Amino acid sequence: MKLRWNKTVAIASIGALAMTAVPLVAGSATGGAAAKPTYVIGVQGPFTGADADYGDYDYAGVEFAVSQANATGKLPFTLQVEKFDDQGSSTVAPGAAQKAVGTKNLVAIVGPAFSGASQVSYQYYHAANIAEVSPSATAVALATGTNSSFLRTVADDSVQGLADAQYLVKTKGIKNLTVIGDESFYGAGLAKAVATDAKTLGAKVTTKSIANINEGGGGNAGAYSTLATSLAQSAPKGIFYGGYAPEFGLLIGDLASDGYTTAKHVLMSGDGSNDPALLTSTSPKKAANGAFLSESATGKVSYFTGAMATAFTKLTGVKASVAIYAAQSYDAADAIIRALGAAAPSSSIATLRSETVTGLHAVSFTGVTGPIAFQTDGNLKIDKGSVQISEVKKGKIVLITSVG
Repeated sequence: MKLRWNKTVAIASIGALAMTAVPLVAGSATGGAAAKPTYVIGVQGPFTGADADYGDYDYAGVEFAVSQANATGKLPFTLQVEKFDDQGSSTVAPGAAQKAVGTKNLVAIVGPAFSGASQVSYQYYHAANIAEVSPSATAVALATGTNSSFLRTVADDSVQGLADAQYLVKTKGIKNLTVIGDESFYGAGLAKAVATDAKTLGAKVTTKSIANINEGGGGNAGAYSTLATSLAQSAPKGIFYGGYAPEFGLLIGDLASDGYTTAKHVLMSGDGSNDPALLTSTSPKKAANGAFLSESATGKVSYFTGAMATAFTKLTGVKASVAIYAAQSYDAADAIIRALGAAAPSSSIATLRSETVTGLHAVSFTGVTGPIAFQTDGNLKIDKGSVQISEVKKGKIVLITSVG
C-alpha cells in the first residue's frame, strides 16, 4: 500500500502542528483507511563512556521533537527514536553506523555527535542514501560535495575558531597564546582554526599537539604532568585546548599542580569540553573554576527557553539550560520530519531514505536556533551566527556571553 499525503502542509513547523493541528491528509485503501507506517529516526552519539552527556542531550532534543510531532495525530506516519551508541569514538562509530543502516524502517540519523565519528560513519550512511543531520559535528572538512547526505544544524569550526580567537585576543587581551590540539579529527581542526585566527589578530601563538589518552574516561591525574611543567615554565598568558572534556580536565589539574591556574592565566577550550565530564575529570575539581568554554551556535540563544524549556524538561527530565546542542538536535529532527513529509509516496524504505536526503536540501524554516536551510555541501546557508561563551563558576558551567 502506498501512502499519500498533502505535501503542501508538510512545511508546517512541529510547533505549529502542535498548536494549530494543521491537517495532513492520508490516503485510504479500498475497504478502509490504511494503517500508518512507523519510521525510525536514529540518534548516533556517545551514550556510554565519559562523553555520554552529549548523546543524552542529543537524544532528548530528538525525543522532544518527535513527541510533539506524533502528538498532533495529523502526521501520515508514526515516528520512533532509536539510539546508536558510538561512545564518541572513531573506532566504535563504524559499527554503530552499520547497525543503524541495517535497522528496519530507519529513514535518517540525527548525528553523529562528534566530528571524528562523523568522518568514519559517513561512508556507510552515504552508501545507503541515509541522511545524517548532525547537531554538533563542527569539523570544516565534513561538509563537502553537492546534495550531500551529511548536513548539520550548527556552524563549523571556521566560525567557532574565529570567535574563540576573538574572545581570547580582543576580550581577554591575550598576546602570548599556546594552542594545543589533541590529535583527533575534531580537536586538531579546531586548534588549527584558533591558532590561525589568533595570529591574524596579532597574538604570538605557539602550537602543540598531545595524544587523546582519556577516551571513555580512562585517563589518570598526572597524565599530562610533563606537558604541564613545560607550560608552567614558559608561562603563556593563555592556553586554548582543542579536544574533549576528559582530557582538558586532566590537563587543568596537572597545570594547577604546577602553579599554572585560572587565577593568573586564561584557560579555554571549545564545545568538545563544554560538558560536565570536564568537572569530574579535573582534580582538584575547583581547579576548573574560571576556565572558559565555547559552543558553536547559529543564533543568539543555543538552549530552549520559556515554555519550550519547561516542556522539554518535563518530557525528558533533562534541564534545558545545560543541554548543550539539544536545541540543534530538535531542529535537526524537525528538518528530517519536514523532508520525510514532503517525500514522494513510496512503500520502499530505500527510496524514502533517498528522497529524505533530497528533501532536506529543500527545507527552509525558522528553527529554535535560527534559520534552517542548507547549502549543497550540507552547511547551513546562514552559519555566521554567534558562538556562546561559558565559564566554570563554583563547579558549574555558566553561559556568560556571545561572540559574533
